[in-house]
Amino acid sequence: MPPRLTPPDWLVRTLKPQRAAVPWPAAARAAVALALPLAVGLATDHFTYGALAAMGGLSGVIGDTADAYRMRIFNIAVPQVFGAIGVTAGSAVYGQGWLAVVVVTAVALVSGMISTVGAVASVSGLLLLLNCVVGAGLPMPGAWWLAPLLMVSGGLLVLLLALLAWPLRGGVPERAAVAATYRSVANLLEAAAGDPLTYAETRIAVTQSLDQAYDLVLARRALAHGRNPELVRLVSQLNAVTPIVEAAPAAHQCGIPLPPSVPAAARHLADTIAAGRPGEVGPLTLPAPEGPASRAVDHALRHAAEVASRAGDADFTNVDDRLGRPAALRVRARRGVRNVLLSAISWRYGLRLALCIGIAQALVSIVPVPRSYWVALTITFVMKPDFGSVFSRAVLRALGTAAGLVVAAAVLSEVPIGWWDVPVMMLLAPLIPALTPRGYGFQTAAITPVILVLSDILNHQGTALLWPRLLDSLMGCGIALVAGYLLWPESWHTRIGDRLADAVADAAAYVECAFGAAEDVAVRARMRRRLYRDLSVVRAEFQRALTEPPPVGRRAAAWWPLVVAVERIVDATTAARVRVRHGAAPPGAAEVAQVAGQLRELAKGLRESEVLLEVRADFGGPGAGSQDGVLEHVRQEVAAARAIGVAGGPTA
Repeated sequence: MPPRLTPPDWLVRTLKPQRAAVPWPAAARAAVALALPLAVGLATDHFTYGALAAMGGLSGVIGDTADAYRMRIFNIAVPQVFGAIGVTAGSAVYGQGWLAVVVVTAVALVSGMISTVGAVASVSGLLLLLNCVVGAGLPMPGAWWLAPLLMVSGGLLVLLLALLAWPLRGGVPERAAVAATYRSVANLLEAAAGDPLTYAETRIAVTQSLDQAYDLVLARRALAHGRNPELVRLVSQLNAVTPIVEAAPAAHQCGIPLPPSVPAAARHLADTIAAGRPGEVGPLTLPAPEGPASRAVDHALRHAAEVASRAGDADFTNVDDRLGRPAALRVRARRGVRNVLLSAISWRYGLRLALCIGIAQALVSIVPVPRSYWVALTITFVMKPDFGSVFSRAVLRALGTAAGLVVAAAVLSEVPIGWWDVPVMMLLAPLIPALTPRGYGFQTAAITPVILVLSDILNHQGTALLWPRLLDSLMGCGIALVAGYLLWPESWHTRIGDRLADAVADAAAYVECAFGAAEDVAVRARMRRRLYRDLSVVRAEFQRALTEPPPVGRRAAAWWPLVVAVERIVDATTAARVRVRHGAAPPGAAEVAQVAGQLRELAKGLRESEVLLEVRADFGGPGAGSQDGVLEHVRQEVAAARAIGVAGGPTA
């Protein structure tokens, strides 16, 4: 292909589908939750009521993302309450002209502000605005309370289907998450002496697995009253994997492959944890360790086996959570309200969303647009703060809508309204959970024909819905791009530099903590976990920025070597700590202070300069330390990071 016809890198990254397994249980729930209301509506001669309930089911399917059963209650039920409020407020101003514009814009402000708090709040804000827009743009049948009741009932049907297996599979998702962490650690041990790039990718997978497991277990523990023995065991098992993760960098630095029985032992622990049979752990068969790194891995695996073998006697004295103890729900609720009201980020995003929605509502009030509420619906999805780049989402929304309209055209032209809609919905609905993990464009392509079939049941317009849908989606994408993206200076800058600077400063504190006088294993482990989690956030921001058009994507790419260098610094510090714990001479206080000071100087340069020319790479002077000292690897990685700062010159 000639170079001039080659698509730009940012577009290729935007359109590239993500690899993900098909969530078959969620697909089955979607088929039942959207088709059953239609069947009941037809059987009772209230087909439009069935369509409204199916719309509520659609919102429940979109929010059905939690693994733990207790969390599903929050992820599905709480947003339904906000959705009911939204459709009630929207219906109250239906056909009221500029009053509807003011009310929907105000709801958009509230929706945007609460969407920045967390995952459940984000979905709640989404449904609040979506249903308000639908209520303000579409006449609802029956009394004012009927539409909210039907839509909530549809969402609760999804929740009921999701909880059916709870009595039989309670605790299984949490155990599976902990077991997956042990398997990822086994892969890390297997890759310890292999290719550095493979090792780095495997360690990133370990960090992601640990984050997911801690989030899942601690979220459930926050909902449990008192000390639940099962949750205590899971937290202890997660804590026990930390020494293995800390020993892996030391093994990687040695470059000597670990015996196959070592990762096999970690996989054996994973299998027993997943099955919930601690009695089957048994004594581990491991070869005699050779060298400090091998001894560290051996000791960590045997400790993990001891923790995993505990059956009915949960150790309540070893439940220090590596990310801190979860706060009670009322405490987190107060924090959420405070963040909404006082956070500059919350207000800024709320104003951006309100501006876009206000422009859309004003535009469709002046210019006659069929099904005008679709313009605001498009903006709502594109502008979600936790869904990635606004620019890439606008592009994917337009392309996904076009692809979905092709499917919708075939259905609306060939399938008559009535009982045939039920099997059609059973075929279309599972595509939503199946395609959502692959990317926003795929999700849009799956949702579009479902919404059009439901709209046709309410409006009986058939293929006449297709062109207005495409036109409104393009208008919504255009408004979001101009008023929600191009007009805001922050859209043209990445946040990688500031976040990376924070991570470098935390790395300096971690170096001081790892070799300080006070021996606090819990504090050090918690600090290391938070560091890796922060670096994981930096990676996510980096991936998001790469989907932006120039110059943002080009600037983001310049940060990548420094992101990798900071991760290597943390690994080298952890490996050095393991060597000290197993007999190596500890570094002197002056050497530790010098390395920490150089990291803080790098962090300061990242914050204060767009081009890092003032960051010096010299490491001479007093307290430089021995070339054979335990911190030598750390010093080398810090020198490499500072050299990148001088040579690479990434801009903020």
